[in-house]
Amino acid sequence: MTATSTRTFSQVVTSIEQLRGIVDPPKPDALSVLKERTDLDQHCRAFITQSPFLLLATSGASGRCDVSPRGDAPGFVHVLDERTIVIPDRPGNRHLDSLRNIIENPHAGVVFMVPNVDETLRINGRACIIEDTDILGGMVMQGRVPRLGVVIEAEEVFFHCARAFKRARLWQPDTWIEREALPSLGQILADQINPPGLDATDLDRSADESNRNLY
Repeated sequence: MTATSTRTFSQVVTSIEQLRGIVDPPKPDALSVLKERTDLDQHCRAFITQSPFLLLATSGASGRCDVSPRGDAPGFVHVLDERTIVIPDRPGNRHLDSLRNIIENPHAGVVFMVPNVDETLRINGRACIIEDTDILGGMVMQGRVPRLGVVIEAEEVFFHCARAFKRARLWQPDTWIEREALPSLGQILADQINPPGLDATDLDRSADESNRNLY
């Protein structure tokens, strides 16, 4: 069941004109405009090669959105040419949220991250799903070939500034909380769904077993 919010707001921005009345557009010669490109140059490729983690954003035909984390050894995303990347689809929860969205709406956005680097690389473009063994056969991990891959043909590529990461101080260990400050996933699931016959310890044990089978 999907919860529907009943909250109302007195001041809602409903048009681009209203939005631009609040925030001025960038100037044509602004760096944020000039840095946008449609190809993957040597700097983009180097960043992708060093990246062990990305966020994949998709949207279905109904407008339903999804953001999915994808991670593996650095360089797990392959650059096929100056416009095209392929992301291996490793085993997950089998919901296939991203893949179903791409079938309905073949567009996607990706944010690449590199640990200890505050800048990110963003790629937006057309997406499709492949089961091409010639390509996927080169993306083996622990002897397992991915059954599917997400291909994105770049339409917009740019490096994003460091402001968000610097505000968050994301990579600074002195800001990191102790893991015990938040409940374990097993405890969260026990509280949220209260599965019959299973307690938090059972659920944590099941999650640990699943996490050991990464590929």
